[in-house]
Amino acid sequence: MTAIMESIKQFALDRVLLFAALAVACLLAVKILLKLFDRLIRKTELDPAIARLVRIALKVVLLSLTAIIALGALGISVSSLVATLSVVGVAVSLAIQGFLSNVFGGIQIISNKPFHIGDYVEAGEESGTVREVGLFYTKLDTPDKKLIQIPNSTIANSSITNYSSAVNRRVDIAVSASYEDEVEKVRAVLLELLVQHPLVLHGEGLDPVVHVSAYADSNIDYIARAWCESGHYWTVYYDIMDAIKPTFDAHGITISYPHVVVDKKE
Repeated sequence: MTAIMESIKQFALDRVLLFAALAVACLLAVKILLKLFDRLIRKTELDPAIARLVRIALKVVLLSLTAIIALGALGISVSSLVATLSVVGVAVSLAIQGFLSNVFGGIQIISNKPFHIGDYVEAGEESGTVREVGLFYTKLDTPDKKLIQIPNSTIANSSITNYSSAVNRRVDIAVSASYEDEVEKVRAVLLELLVQHPLVLHGEGLDPVVHVSAYADSNIDYIARAWCESGHYWTVYYDIMDAIKPTFDAHGITISYPHVVVDKKE
């Protein structure tokens, strides 16, 4: 009986020593991995808030693995613990699904860098100048001085157009005129309007052009195209738009509108 008790004690002692050794080894491994993670983060431009969040998540996962390994060394069944943690993890992830999607959207934006602060972008159905890229939202300043906060998940799942990524940007202006006005006259007047603008670029394939785009029911549609520096886009656009009606009036060109001609027969 004494020999059996001694064996049990020795077995228990061996388990405790194994538990302690594995726990210490795992904790040291966790510490080393976290230090490597911190060193890696310092070499990147990841947002500090996102880095802290990822570090916390990594630490929780590593400590959970440590607990499972150590308890297994004591001969304790960890299958129920793993199952419980899995259920809790699924429940938590479902509860904070929107939160997580925004966070990972922010990580994707910061990592891929489709735009920078100060860029004029179009994301989803919104457009404006990027003011801030946060952990959950990206803030845009619209041309009419409104502040828009777009969830990062929306931006990450949308097509992004960065108008500031290129030095120059093309201004497209659609104009219509009556069938009674000569096509070449309308084109010449619009082209002169573009050429005379001081911010419109010329040469190297950037010369302004005007073409007929469609023959509609009540008017002829024209497209006027000019290039300018990206930062001058709205100035050129609105200057040309403001000048079209007075210029057409001065040259006797009619901006047509939908109308119906009724032919009365006796």
